[in-house]
Amino acid sequence: MCPTPLTRSTDTLVETLGVPPEDRFQVMTGHDGTTTTVRYDDYPGVRRDDSLVIVAITMRAGRDAEMKRGMYRRIAELVHERTGTDPANVFVTVTENTSADWSFGYSLAQYAPAGAGPAGASA
Repeated sequence: MCPTPLTRSTDTLVETLGVPPEDRFQVMTGHDGTTTTVRYDDYPGVRRDDSLVIVAITMRAGRDAEMKRGMYRRIAELVHERTGTDPANVFVTVTENTSADWSFGYSLAQYAPAGAGPAGASA
């Protein structure tokens, strides 16, 4: 069986970036709109099935761990309420950055305007 280009892309992450083979949360979507490969296992001890929902969030840094735990819990509750998806199947990842990492247009850093001092999470 010949691997698909998407499978080869995932293998490339393992080979070139040192992504652990058991880290199987890469989502690859073909640009033709018809091919999608979602890779997951029972890592880290969480049994999932084919109704896996992946929520990727990018946000400014500054929220504490308790706030994030509450957010994860609420996301799982809402997904379960609205779709019946088992909370074990709700995978959430957060990527944080600073205020200077956002531009909403016009080549400006709206959260960190020039001359406004350090660009932190509060703004």
